[in-house]
Amino acid sequence: MKELKKRKKNFAGSKSEVIVMAVLAFACFFCIWYFVSLNERIGKFFPNPIVVLESFCNAFVTPIGQNTMLEHIFYSLRRVTTGFLLGALIGIPLGLVMACSKTLRALLMPLFSIVRPIPGLAWIPLAILWFGLGESSKYFLICMTALVGITVQTYHGALNVDPLHIGAARMLGANNFQLFANVIIRSAIPYIFAGLQGSFAGAWCAVIAAEMIRSDEGVGWIIFNGMNYANTTQVIAGMLAIGIVGLITSALLRALERSFCKWNIQGK
Repeated sequence: MKELKKRKKNFAGSKSEVIVMAVLAFACFFCIWYFVSLNERIGKFFPNPIVVLESFCNAFVTPIGQNTMLEHIFYSLRRVTTGFLLGALIGIPLGLVMACSKTLRALLMPLFSIVRPIPGLAWIPLAILWFGLGESSKYFLICMTALVGITVQTYHGALNVDPLHIGAARMLGANNFQLFANVIIRSAIPYIFAGLQGSFAGAWCAVIAAEMIRSDEGVGWIIFNGMNYANTTQVIAGMLAIGIVGLITSALLRALERSFCKWNIQGK
């Protein structure tokens, strides 16, 4: 019992150290940024962090274009969430079925092996040709970006189930459905969440690129509009918004993973 308490204490201490180191890293980064921006030549194109933070905060009150920063974030987040969920709803079942079916695996895995190295942004021309410049092309682009990573990770997770677990389940009398639901899916969950987190980051890249091409709202539009008017402060403020939203969504996904993977050390 004492040893367990000691381990918890050491774990808490290590977490505290990580937080302190992260704060110090950010402080050093902003200090370097601030002093570099004091140079007159550099400062014209690289505003100091105080100016950027003021612009970022003001954007929640003063509209950029027709919308405030919060509204722009909402538009981008809605697009990302819709396309990402479509990719997950297709990719997770497809990856599981591919792992369980040799025929489907033989048919589809070579295709995914070819498609996987293709960057999500490479789908932009086809998205425009097939769906035009409206919202459908954005959803397609995000869905394709998320779909491949989620499918492949789910497939590998379901395929690499420990044979001992399968054998033990068989010995206990598990039928095929019970084996699939209680062993294969549970073993694949850490891989699924790894695919979800990686694909969510890719989905953000896709939506930013899509909004830069054709949109009147969204964080990508903020960055593109700032570039057109040589407003570096607005560009960096848009990038800051992406970073903060990405940090929050990653934390939510990790919390969701911990709730599903209490039995797995990767989910703690």
